Amino acid sequence: MQKHEKPRSQRLEMHGILIVIALTLVAGRIATVINPEGDAAFLSANDRSRWVSVAALVEKHTFEIDELISIRTARGHYLWNTIDKVRHIGSDGRLHYYSSKPTLLTTMVAGVYWGVHKVTGLKLTEHPIYMTRLLLLLINLPLLALFLVTMTLSIELSSAADFAKRIAVICSCFATMLTPFAISLNNHLFAAAATSLTLYLYLRATEKIFDSFAGLTYRPTFLPWAVAGASAAFAVACELPALSMFVLWAVLFGLLARRSIVGFSLGAAVVAIGIFGTNYWAHDTWKTPYAHRNDGAVIDQFSWSGPSPGDGQHETNTSLERELRQLNSIADAESISMRRLGAGQSNGEGGFEVIAEFDGEKQSVQRQWKVRRETNEPKGNWELVEWDDWYDYPGSYWRTGQRAGVDRGEPSRVAYAFQASLGYYGLFSLTPIWLLVPAGLWQRITSGPRDRRYLAAAILLSSLVCFAFYVARPEIDRNYGGVSVCFRWMLWFTPLWVYAIVTKIDRCGETGRGRLLIVGLMAASIFSVATSLDSPWQNPWLYRFASFLHWIS
Repeated sequence: MQKHEKPRSQRLEMHGILIVIALTLVAGRIATVINPEGDAAFLSANDRSRWVSVAALVEKHTFEIDELISIRTARGHYLWNTIDKVRHIGSDGRLHYYSSKPTLLTTMVAGVYWGVHKVTGLKLTEHPIYMTRLLLLLINLPLLALFLVTMTLSIELSSAADFAKRIAVICSCFATMLTPFAISLNNHLFAAAATSLTLYLYLRATEKIFDSFAGLTYRPTFLPWAVAGASAAFAVACELPALSMFVLWAVLFGLLARRSIVGFSLGAAVVAIGIFGTNYWAHDTWKTPYAHRNDGAVIDQFSWSGPSPGDGQHETNTSLERELRQLNSIADAESISMRRLGAGQSNGEGGFEVIAEFDGEKQSVQRQWKVRRETNEPKGNWELVEWDDWYDYPGSYWRTGQRAGVDRGEPSRVAYAFQASLGYYGLFSLTPIWLLVPAGLWQRITSGPRDRRYLAAAILLSSLVCFAFYVARPEIDRNYGGVSVCFRWMLWFTPLWVYAIVTKIDRCGETGRGRLLIVGLMAASIFSVATSLDSPWQNPWLYRFASFLHWIS
């Protein structure tokens, strides 16, 4: 070994040890993870929604979860029921419940479960503790390893000094809020691992292409580009706003090497087929459940006086059914049932759900509409529209006024932006090491090789676009990702932001005070992670501490 290679070898050995420690830490938490009721290893409505769909797909061969969400434990607990579900008419013409989560990731996890089920004979519905833990070990540990290994390789490709590289790897292992999410089934770990792989493939390609010697012989024709395209697209499958970075990845790879375009596009196309194919398989539509939250097309108009003061539900339904029977769409229905919409609105202003039963070849089929007042017309005019709000069903958490806490949404966009950046859910307040990201990106944009400057600019642009996207969402969506330990919707940026801070750590590490600052920021970030290791599905420690002090009602 050459003298100058010895520090690098020692550093790589330490990187490996840190990765093993991080994986062991997460494995230990997975091996003991359990919900507060003590009857399953899923911790929230979010991961329960994914698990119930996985179980239904393997055990019932369908995405419909009706049967599973009705299962009750000996203590009367609906173990598999979740608020993260939707309802719509299935391929059999009947209304069914489904998970609201994207289907590609669910299908992939179901593939792992199918293999384990065939080998062991165990079922998730019969062993919701140990089977869940086993699957988490088989899925999340390799994903976390992929993230940590590719992140370490990306860090090693930088020109930073030994101190900066060591600190960056420590941050990757222990100082980001991605670690708590590794003990639960979620989309964030998948997206971060995919993004880290794309980042490494790009940095490796730039290193090879622009190396004075290797550039003469480095001529990948397909595989690296295809893997990069697939991993970038898979991040989109897990986090839709990652589409912004996907577009920028395509531009970056195209500028780097035109021959990468075909492979990158084909890799992305394979994932796109999986995204839309599994969604159509599950829901008989190309649109995801998140896109079904409004009324559909107008089918018919009719006159009706509406609910009369003092009328009960029976009188109102009878009056409305009499009018609906005059419409061609419903005239032949065997039966009609109705549900008044809008919490607390007795005057019908919220509209009505109408479900009609029709004779079918093998069984009766259902059709679903909404009756609402015609827009900008006299009160006696009503219209029948196609039902397209999959989140509105009896007892829906999202439509019946049951939402509580952060799920109610933040009315002020200014307050939301502050809380998501510097407040209780803040990117910078919970993970202070990210305070180096803006300066690190600016440093990379203004100096260094052209390809690295382009990459830094892309990371900055995508970060700003995604943050602005979430701030601009309607009030109901401004909920910080629900009850979770951080502003989790931007966790997939973790590998990009770690890459961004390496050069800033390097510059700060040139002085004793700078090193002290870096270690302090890292330690504070690790503290946040440590407070969240029991479950990622709880309020951030800052929020909990403020509640303890009665700063928050």
